[in-house]
Amino acid sequence: MSKKYLFFFIGLFLLTLILSGCDAALIDPKGMVGDKQRSLILTAFGLMLIVVIPVIVMTVLFAWRYRNTSQATYTPDWAHSSAIETVVWFIPFVIIAFLGWLTWQTSHSLDPHKPLESDIEPLEIQAVSLDWKWLFIYPEQGVATINEIAFPTDVPVHFKVTSGSVMNSFFIPSLGSQIYAMAGMDNDVHLIADEEGTYYGRSVHYSGAGFSGMTFDAIATSEKGFDDWVSKVEESSKSITFPEEYYTLAEPTRNHPVEYFSEVSPELYQQIVESFHGGSGGSQYGAREEQSSGHENGPMSAEAAE
Repeated sequence: MSKKYLFFFIGLFLLTLILSGCDAALIDPKGMVGDKQRSLILTAFGLMLIVVIPVIVMTVLFAWRYRNTSQATYTPDWAHSSAIETVVWFIPFVIIAFLGWLTWQTSHSLDPHKPLESDIEPLEIQAVSLDWKWLFIYPEQGVATINEIAFPTDVPVHFKVTSGSVMNSFFIPSLGSQIYAMAGMDNDVHLIADEEGTYYGRSVHYSGAGFSGMTFDAIATSEKGFDDWVSKVEESSKSITFPEEYYTLAEPTRNHPVEYFSEVSPELYQQIVESFHGGSGGSQYGAREEQSSGHENGPMSAEAAE
């Protein structure tokens, strides 16, 4: 076997190994949103193959048909074929038009801000991206967690998403639809899980040195399993108040372990969002300096005001 073919087969083998380790979450969804997105991806892929496969086949056939042999017909005066022009332009036009219509329809039906149709009241989870971890707040249950969430299957989940630091992106591939987390902005995404399981979640927007460890587990369970999980979180002795305990928690860490908080300020999420609206940039240092300045100077007197 020549070296050329040897390198080809070695490369093909290595490519097979690489592809065998790919995350198949996007093509094996566990929720309604992810399932519709998979359908869009596969439909678009199939439509594009209508062009790609004939081009590959014709490239091989033409190379074989018009190789340097006497079998090829020499036609130096040939210049135009209406049939070929029609095929070359009409088929791609139809495919692109259909893809455009399909993408438009699906994009609007899968708007991440649009609540999912369900007779069940959605569960709200507030997600805050920090350096380099995720803070999740359950306003109805009054608890919070770091790098772990749980929710019942077949129950719509309304994620409210913001950032306590730089820009990030919240994504659970098995459930679909990523959404950006930005400081001072209240974003949201609606998801639902159809099957029980523990799904992989992470930030998919690079945010610094600890980005690779900014992952979390999303546990889809039964109603009883969710209640048991909440009870386990409520057993924690930790709490989060704003700003003291929150800003301590917001200090940069890498590969932060899962943490539970049994008590959390009711307005914590809104306070985090609004902390970037006052001019301090949401910085724990700016907030502390502002507090310190307020305590040192005290309330302004009427004489000073005048």
